Amino acid sequence: MSPHRKPRVVFSRCLGFDRCRYNGVTITDRVVELLKPFVEPITVCPEVEIGLGVPRPPIRLIDDADRIALFQPETGRDLTDAMRSFSDAFLSSLDDVDGFLLKYRSPSCGPSQVKVYHSRKPNAGHQKGSGAFAARALERFGDLPIEDEGRLQSFDIRGHYLTRLFTMARFRAVAVAPTMAALVAFHAEHKFLLMAYNQTAMRTMGRIVANADRCPTADVAALYRAELARALARAPRRRSAINVLQHAFGYVSDRLTPAERAHFLDALDAYRQSRVPLSAPTMLVRSWILRFGVDYLADQVWFEPYPHELVEVLDLGKVRPL
Repeated sequence: MSPHRKPRVVFSRCLGFDRCRYNGVTITDRVVELLKPFVEPITVCPEVEIGLGVPRPPIRLIDDADRIALFQPETGRDLTDAMRSFSDAFLSSLDDVDGFLLKYRSPSCGPSQVKVYHSRKPNAGHQKGSGAFAARALERFGDLPIEDEGRLQSFDIRGHYLTRLFTMARFRAVAVAPTMAALVAFHAEHKFLLMAYNQTAMRTMGRIVANADRCPTADVAALYRAELARALARAPRRRSAINVLQHAFGYVSDRLTPAERAHFLDALDAYRQSRVPLSAPTMLVRSWILRFGVDYLADQVWFEPYPHELVEVLDLGKVRPL
């Protein structure tokens, strides 16, 4: 299996990097802190970047019929154009980024669940949408993992996010100077992962790297990356993940004791019922792969899609899906 690459991740700066929130504090988030050593962080506070101080009067999103406006009620300032200009300039400057981790429900950074008020009246009702900066990021980088720290408290959402993040980083390393051999090897190592996520896409990607038309390698890599991003866009269904684990289990089951086989089936059933994360039955199979030296399975990224330290620390708690 290819070594884990450090993903390049855009973080909201208030997530433990600087005291830049509207109230002058920083947010210490357990998931963010544990992730920091494993990534290359790029930090941004869009509100500070457009000239708002720390601390500062809060801002909010307003549905102005023909647009979503960014408004500061206390001062009456319309910050829509300033935020759009900064966002476009900043996002255009990013080079080879792998994902975003932004502030939950922030009117600038929140990818979702942000209050968008129906008018500028103090007691106006609201709907849910994306923050002004996050909306531009989603438009430009919608094929990448973009999440907030609030949603990552769910082990299912977190595992999907980390899988996408580290997979895109691994492919970026291949695509720097792609060769057909490296593309074929990447696809082979990710076969089980793609089988779980999207079998139709897996077969399409296999045809891409087969390159029957002898297309230029750079064109093949670009086609493959686009299909890879689409394949990983949605988390695998539990049934698909279970099928992959059962397939892998078949390689080692005849070498296990009846008690070990029963233990695996119990773990698989617990995952099926959402009582444990996917990492629980996966780690069991991975331990047997290492124990019996099954090289074909040992090369499969599925069994360690992101650093094992994150699995052990983050995913073994009793955190329920949101």
